[in-house]
Amino acid sequence: MILCSLRNIVFGYGNEPVLRNVSVDIHAGEFIAVSGPNGAAKTTLLKLMLGLVKPWSGSIEFTPDFSRSSVAYVPQQASSFNSGFPSKVYELVKSGCYPELGLFRRFHKEQHALVEETLKAVGLWEMRSRKIGELSGGQKQRACIARAMVQQPDLLVLDEPVTGMDAASRVRFYKWMRKVTQTRGTTVIMVTHGLDEARDYLDRVVYLEGREEIDHVPV
Repeated sequence: MILCSLRNIVFGYGNEPVLRNVSVDIHAGEFIAVSGPNGAAKTTLLKLMLGLVKPWSGSIEFTPDFSRSSVAYVPQQASSFNSGFPSKVYELVKSGCYPELGLFRRFHKEQHALVEETLKAVGLWEMRSRKIGELSGGQKQRACIARAMVQQPDLLVLDEPVTGMDAASRVRFYKWMRKVTQTRGTTVIMVTHGLDEARDYLDRVVYLEGREEIDHVPV
C-alpha cells in the first residue's frame, strides 16, 4: 500500500531549485534510506514530506486514512544536549508517551514495559538513571530515537540517525529498524551516507544524484 506519493516536486532556496521534478512513492512498512552526496537536498526531501516546508510546485499526498499525528521525526540536531541538561534517560524516553496519556499523564504498566523494551533495544537500559547531558553523542542519539519509538508511530523519519554511534550500535540499530517494519508495520525513512553497512537491512534506497536528479537504487 502506498503511504505517501510525491509527484513532480520542485523546491529550492532563494531563486535556486535544489529539487526538480522529483517523484517517489513511499510504501507502508518499508525501511527506506535516502542517500546521496552532500548538497543533494536529502534533509529538504524529508522536510517536504513532513510538511515543514512547502514545494514550489508538485503534490505530496498521503493515503486518506493516514494521520500526521502518527509521525515521529528525529532531526540531526536532536541529540545536541549540553552537559547541564537535567533530564535522565528514562524520563526523556518516557516523555514520548505523553501525547497518548492526556492531561494527567498517568502511566500504567504497559507504558513502563514499552519504555523498558525500547531502552533495551537501543542498549541504554543500564544507563536509564544517567542524566542525558552525561552521555556520549551516540548515546544521546539513541535516547532520542528511543523517545520517538515509544510514540509507536506509523511513520518514523530519521535524519542521519547513526551519527556518533560505534559500529556495533549502528548494526544493532539497523536490525531493530528492520524488525519494527516487519512486526509493527512502521514505515522508516532515514537519511544516511552509510549504505554499505545498512544495505542488507533495507527494502529500498532513494538516491539523490545531485541538486536535480533522483534515482531508485535496488537493495
